[in-house]
Amino acid sequence: MRTFTLPGTDLTVPNVVLGLMRIQEKSDDEVRALVGAARDAGIAFFDHADVYGADLHGCERRFAEAMAFTPREREQVVLQTKAGIVREGPYFDFSYEHLVASVDGSLRALGTDYVDILLLHRPDALVEPEEVARAFDELAAAGKVRHFGVSNHTPGQIELLKKHVTQPLVVNQLQLSITHAPLVAQGVASNMRDLDQSVARDTGTLDYCRLHDITVQAWSPFQGGFFDGVFLGSEKYPELNAVIDRLAAEYDVPPIAVATAWITRHPAQMQVVLGTTTPERVTGAAQGSDLPLTRAQWYELFRAAGYTVP
Repeated sequence: MRTFTLPGTDLTVPNVVLGLMRIQEKSDDEVRALVGAARDAGIAFFDHADVYGADLHGCERRFAEAMAFTPREREQVVLQTKAGIVREGPYFDFSYEHLVASVDGSLRALGTDYVDILLLHRPDALVEPEEVARAFDELAAAGKVRHFGVSNHTPGQIELLKKHVTQPLVVNQLQLSITHAPLVAQGVASNMRDLDQSVARDTGTLDYCRLHDITVQAWSPFQGGFFDGVFLGSEKYPELNAVIDRLAAEYDVPPIAVATAWITRHPAQMQVVLGTTTPERVTGAAQGSDLPLTRAQWYELFRAAGYTVP
């Protein structure tokens, strides 16, 4: 497993992360098997959110109940959670009161005194950066949150927060897969008038994050689009799967490792956030952590996914 120091922090992190949004109905043994497979693969970074689960903090609580970490075991893992979504609506709430209350709820659910990273969960159109800064300052001073970041934010939204937030924003969690790659694809075909791929939809988010030492975390790394099904093995992507299967055979890894490697091969040093609850898929995906795809192979996958290389 390839690891690196997360810029802006003292954390040594893997480039593959286990997301835990689907574990509330799992038994203790199932949760431990999933987390155990991750740990065996070198993944000691776990991604949560207050809204994951059938009830508020449900998956965080299920994780803590099943794992029952000792203080020493807690120090050996990185726990990340997110706050800001109110499901009843839904709507977003980045107010001081909501963020502080959400973190306190996450700490109780996770059975810990601190989280390593807190992300703002999607942008709040009604955000008041002064409120966010007040919450972050209090949470940091109390030792409840060690590092901060965002998810699904544009460069402008991050700059607005930075006008008042003093802590470094070290992560931006964004949807990215071979088949859902506007973050990457637009720049490859820039300024081509008649090509839809050329249209800038994210105002250079990936380049901005690289310039400002913000680590991109890729969520839904195997989804064809916005929760519209996995592309691996799908009849909707025959050309892509043919290339993935061929490269998997060449490298003697499962296809999921190749899909992971397409992201980890990028020099932005991104993290892949897995959403599976199947231990075998965690093990397989982890094999893509340091798979040495060549430039030719990376671009072949990109073209097979339907993108244009001019």
